[in-house]
Amino acid sequence: MLTDQIAKLIEEMLEQSGGSLELQRNEMAQTLGCVPSQISYVITSRFTPERGYIIESRRGGGGHIRIVRKQMHRDEYLMHFFYAVGEAIEENEARAYLRNLLDQNIITQREGAIIGNALSAAALQNVTPEGRATVRAQIFRHILLSLMH
Repeated sequence: MLTDQIAKLIEEMLEQSGGSLELQRNEMAQTLGCVPSQISYVITSRFTPERGYIIESRRGGGGHIRIVRKQMHRDEYLMHFFYAVGEAIEENEARAYLRNLLDQNIITQREGAIIGNALSAAALQNVTPEGRATVRAQIFRHILLSLMH
């Protein structure tokens, strides 16, 4: 999929540049043979603050975009997710957060599986469907707090 290729290329460029990258959207789109909006979509959907990135956009001169990978300590990362979970979270959102925690090596595969099962619809089957997102958020936030040192 093209979006995966774009994301992989940006990740590689970030690695090579030490975590900070400035790119020109139009130039990158031309190189990859796509429209600039596809580059924008990948940046806004995959390089989000929730995933530890800071995005700065400058208009004019071809539209430069600066992407910086913010280095966070483990507890900072967990606290960030604690606040991002909020008062209610759907199962698919919780799984996305777990994937990010796994990708950043904040939790192990085993911890991810255990947490995922604890937040699943099956585990919350005795909670009313309307209340599951709220209970899921409460459980997730308590787990995140218990993971902090």
